[in-house]
Amino acid sequence: MSCSITLKDISLVRNGDTLFKNVTLSVGHKDKIAVMGPNGAGKTTLLKAIVGLCRVQSGSIEIFHHKLETEDDFRKARGHIGFVFQDSDDQIIAPTVIEEVAFGLLNSRVKPAQAQEQAEAMLAELGIPHLRDRITLHLSGGEKKLVTLASVLVMKPDILLLDEPSAGLDEKSVGQIASVLASIDKSMLIVSHDLDFVHRTGARIMCLTPDGLAAN
Repeated sequence: MSCSITLKDISLVRNGDTLFKNVTLSVGHKDKIAVMGPNGAGKTTLLKAIVGLCRVQSGSIEIFHHKLETEDDFRKARGHIGFVFQDSDDQIIAPTVIEEVAFGLLNSRVKPAQAQEQAEAMLAELGIPHLRDRITLHLSGGEKKLVTLASVLVMKPDILLLDEPSAGLDEKSVGQIASVLASIDKSMLIVSHDLDFVHRTGARIMCLTPDGLAAN
């Protein structure tokens, strides 16, 4: 099976303490894996390490069988990865929904008319075209999460990294997000504390401990 993400015996030290060690993981093509574990286990840090926002002390990280070692390696790999933050307010930067979803496209030099067309199509695909002209600051938590998903998916990433996508949402919003993720045919790594949510996405569960990752 072709692997989208390959982690080989990675270890990470934070503030002089080993957060985790010997983490080995292969995320296959269009495979969905949920990483669970206690608070402080390093789940979010693991996602950040994959995109080079935290550097590991040992081991290797590969995206599509290309080893990532330099900042340039990670920069190129980020073009294949969509990262959805736990706190949507840390990710949303534009004043309106349509501007937010089109932002990445425009930043990639897509022509404005084409960017707007693609953004509108993505909003429709996620079932939220009615949010098009809403002020992002006035959205509910669930609406913000769907908008951040739209802004990431419109860039057509090959891999999705999601940090606690159901955190702080009401049951209706959790169901919407789970349904969207279950329908997405991409390689996916989800960090979550919510076992029911993970089951609804169809992801395979791995548990992160100080000594590595293990199947649940």
